Amino acid sequence: MKKFLSTLVLGLAACYAMAQHQVTGRIYDAGSNEPLPGANVLVEGKGKGTVSDRSGSFTLADLEEGILQLRITYVGFETQRVTVNVPSSTPLQILLSQGTLSAEEFIVSATRASSTTPTTFKVISKEELNKNNLGQDIPFLLNFTPSVVSHSDAGAGVGYTGLRIRGSDQTRINVTVNGIPLNDSESHGVFWVNMPDFASSVENIQIQRGVGTSTNGAATFGASMNIQTDTKREEAYAETDHSVGSFNTRRHTIRAGTGVLDGKWAVDARLSQISSDGYIDRAFSDLRSYFVSGGYYGDNHVFKVNIFSGAEQTYQAWNGVPEHLLESNRTFNSYTYENETDNYQQDHYQFIYAGNIGSNWKANAALHYTYGRGYYEQFRPNDRLERNYGIAPIQIGDALIGRTDIIRRRWLDNDFFGGVFSLNYVSDDGRTDLLFGGGANRYDGDHFGEIIWMGVAGNTAIRDRYYDNVAVKDNRNLYLKATHEVRENLYLFADLQYRSIDYRFEGTNNDLRNIAGNQSFGFFNPKAGLSYESSAGKTWYASYAVANREPVRRDFTDSPLREIPRPENLQNIEAGIRVNKGNYQYNVNGYYMGYRDQLVLTGQLNDVGAYIRENVASSYRAGLELDGAYRVNDQWTFGGNITFSRNKIAEFIAYDDIYDENWDLTGQEATAHINTDIAFSPNVVASAVIDYSPVKNFGLSLMNKYVGDQYLDNTQNDNRKLNAFWTTDVRLSYSVFPGFVKQMDFNVIVYNAFNRLYEPNGYTFSYFVPSEQAGGRELLTENFYYPMAGTNVMAGVSIKF
Repeated sequence: MKKFLSTLVLGLAACYAMAQHQVTGRIYDAGSNEPLPGANVLVEGKGKGTVSDRSGSFTLADLEEGILQLRITYVGFETQRVTVNVPSSTPLQILLSQGTLSAEEFIVSATRASSTTPTTFKVISKEELNKNNLGQDIPFLLNFTPSVVSHSDAGAGVGYTGLRIRGSDQTRINVTVNGIPLNDSESHGVFWVNMPDFASSVENIQIQRGVGTSTNGAATFGASMNIQTDTKREEAYAETDHSVGSFNTRRHTIRAGTGVLDGKWAVDARLSQISSDGYIDRAFSDLRSYFVSGGYYGDNHVFKVNIFSGAEQTYQAWNGVPEHLLESNRTFNSYTYENETDNYQQDHYQFIYAGNIGSNWKANAALHYTYGRGYYEQFRPNDRLERNYGIAPIQIGDALIGRTDIIRRRWLDNDFFGGVFSLNYVSDDGRTDLLFGGGANRYDGDHFGEIIWMGVAGNTAIRDRYYDNVAVKDNRNLYLKATHEVRENLYLFADLQYRSIDYRFEGTNNDLRNIAGNQSFGFFNPKAGLSYESSAGKTWYASYAVANREPVRRDFTDSPLREIPRPENLQNIEAGIRVNKGNYQYNVNGYYMGYRDQLVLTGQLNDVGAYIRENVASSYRAGLELDGAYRVNDQWTFGGNITFSRNKIAEFIAYDDIYDENWDLTGQEATAHINTDIAFSPNVVASAVIDYSPVKNFGLSLMNKYVGDQYLDNTQNDNRKLNAFWTTDVRLSYSVFPGFVKQMDFNVIVYNAFNRLYEPNGYTFSYFVPSEQAGGRELLTENFYYPMAGTNVMAGVSIKF
């Protein structure tokens, strides 16, 4: 009996094994013959599926014998169905054709460049973002894109992070999410810490360098980033990502979606938590976020609701490390109070419509609302009561106390809401494309400060506001874009935009000054260009664009009333070639960005000692950018980019403070500087990435970044400089398809593998002090830096169910 049962079991197992088969294949772009990584392959009616790897290859295992229907989908391409007779020994070769613009893709098309738009841009796909997404913020996921320099206060890419593109910081980079403005209305900045793990809900990002095309929100004054959130998936899914690494960094993410229900409806959701101790002492981060999207997807109309939120608590590390401590204590943090933290939450609501109206028209409209609130807490030792808080000296017995220890909170409580729209017409012959759009948005923000504790209590109660001011800013814009094919493959482009801003503020600023005032601006921003598409897969382009930009909040609140700052003007020329053919692609472009009345920090003080920005008459950025990639074979791919640039201010006047022997400020000295480098604008920025896949589903990448010297101010003084640096990251990835889950991806990234000591960001200030040895006085310069971590590691696993 035992022998019989053993034979039976072995026989059944053999029959089962013989009955299970696999189908292999490869998916290509029918137009360029490029492989398509990340394409979805589904066995209809069987609940089985897979995703193509980086070479476009896929394997469907454990298939029963018979005729099966496969459905292959890829964003931006037509869905294809393939009938397979299993067993099949011949690998499938599947060609997908690029699809026409769907209603969902049109949500972002109004503010994006297309293949015929004569401007400089790059699109970063979801797959590219996911390769490096182990918990770092978006600036670090974009670190290897052209002309980008990223930085982090805490030194490890988690917490407060930022980036510069062509030397322009985030206050000069327009950012939209689904065409909806993201920049803070007053500072024009973008605070990625308020959107932790947002990259996990991003479909793709288009970066336009230079002025680019018209968009909503803040002026595009150096670059723009247009983010599209996740589009619908055809099939239900569940995924979970977990990462751990150096500095006790952890990331946990759960994503799930219904797929398309009843052919029309879909819901997607994500929940994330990220924590890190940071590289800098005590610079911890505790970050949480969620993203929920639901929509109706008809044949011609899409209605979509996105709700996402981020909440952060970070220990402050924004003071930087003094230069004299860089060698002995690179992780130094001057703050020691246990709750010296930043606490903020931001909730976003988007209500979006996109649709086809007849055969020639498309429309998009969206309403949005953002609610942000939070504070940062500070311990202030021996602080001045009357000067800083308006509190009279405290009488205790015979003692008159004018200073005491204080804990304060500085608050923001703001609402941002409005709407954007676009209407697109394409002629019957496809040669004329017109786009009319715009938006109207309002910001209503309350700024106030509270004293929550005093070493010696005065005539004040907890939560009393020692300053309180309100700002209201209305931003409206209209634009008209036109592309016309004047003859075969030759396109003319025109883009006309008008922006109007009304900005009013009232109340007491944090320096106890009354800042009541209002300003209005109207800007006309024209753009024009042409492009030519040759039959060899090349696109030549050239364009001229104008952008105007209003001063930011601090320019008004910190400047003396007699010196109202002037708006800035930028004139931008772009010219280049884009090539995408076979196994290689490259882009070469030159640019010139000429500024009039650019606002820069000079070191000049207002009447209460705050540093102000001043208009400089003439400055420019000019450069050459090259980026490309070459796929040698299934195993090797080489890619990279390099930017050579000159970034100059024609004439710059710097102001240095003068102190007496009692450390009282007695005045300032002005020094003229001619033809100096613009601060934080390296002349060379480069990246090089080598991808190697020795066996199927395994990848090894070597990622290099070089950034040239940067100056901390506009004096081009070698004593106020960030030194050039070269770093190398190593990425390992491996995918398995174990059967009990759909797919498991393992990733390890070794950051700064050669342990380079470098600082991509910092600040400086100089002042005169009395000195007998230096002939009466001496100029002292203090530099502060934000060091990045040495060699550190993150490892993660992604599981798809």
